[in-house]
Amino acid sequence: MLLESNNHSVFKLNYHLLLVTKYRRSVIDDKISDFLKKIFQYIGEKYGIKLQEWNHDKDHIHVLFSAQPNSQLSKFINAYKSASSRLVKKKFPQIKSKLWKSAFWSKSYCLLTVGGAPLEVLKEYIKSQGEDKRASNLQISYLSYERTRRKVE
Repeated sequence: MLLESNNHSVFKLNYHLLLVTKYRRSVIDDKISDFLKKIFQYIGEKYGIKLQEWNHDKDHIHVLFSAQPNSQLSKFINAYKSASSRLVKKKFPQIKSKLWKSAFWSKSYCLLTVGGAPLEVLKEYIKSQGEDKRASNLQISYLSYERTRRKVE
């Protein structure tokens, strides 16, 4: 395992972020996803956040990223949601008709620390979003890994 470091610490902090569109409206396609990804990378640089993996379905995105110990994750996520919401509606005005008022993202989000399952399993799970058969096989693999890990501990 490769660790990262800064002036005062050595660390490996990985997170899995799930963002859902408001009322789970099906508005994310490949072009919009690519645009959202670029915004994530741009804003992430300012917060010491590095994108590891990205994928989407019609109504949500999955993001695997690494951060530094001093990264302010909630501030970053709120800044990303605000900026991406504004910019995506400006660049793709046709989606406004599918959204409720001016909101693009749901107010809530899911942020998980990653480390229990091997990162390769999580990367494959994120890559498989939108592919029903493959995703369920990976989910079973992930659950099997978790059960095995608990027995060992």
